[in-house]
Amino acid sequence: MKSICVYCGSSDLVHADYRTAAHTMGRMLAQRGIRLIYGGGKTGLMGEVANGALSAGGDVIGVIIPSMNTTALAHSGLTQMDVAPDMHGRKARMHELADGYIALPGGFGTWDELFETITWAQTGAHEKPVGMLNVKNYYVPLLAAMDHAVMEGFIFPEHRKAVFCESDPVKLMDAMEKYVHPHAAVKRWLKED
Repeated sequence: MKSICVYCGSSDLVHADYRTAAHTMGRMLAQRGIRLIYGGGKTGLMGEVANGALSAGGDVIGVIIPSMNTTALAHSGLTQMDVAPDMHGRKARMHELADGYIALPGGFGTWDELFETITWAQTGAHEKPVGMLNVKNYYVPLLAAMDHAVMEGFIFPEHRKAVFCESDPVKLMDAMEKYVHPHAAVKRWLKED
């Protein structure tokens, strides 16, 4: 993987552990020579993941929409800033640039991006690994909901297992680097023979 798209929250009103984890994730990606693709913001976890990568000499590409491309919100020190026309274009551009995806803690926007990415993998639109960094057990309730959906027959077990989740960034990346796309499950889900 040469580039990872990180989805994460932009709120500054979160526990310091979340910001520290985002900075660590960005720094670790840069130390591995992996380009960071993210939403282009300078606040919250967005700013921290970018600053972490930049502090270690990494390349960082932000993808932002015009209404967020302001001095108050946009990071001014990135390697590259792409401006997409809207949120759909933003997600498509991040998808195009990335070899894998990681969701750090965040809110509706992060969850939207995470689940769209998982859905694209489920339908065969991409074969890239998807992971979640489980800082302070943030994703435990969501993981429980995913497991419940498997038990109720709404999600194939192979698709659930294809979503990696670790509390340590290094362990998460190590797991994602061993990813094998569940081709048989995609075909079964799409009812191909």
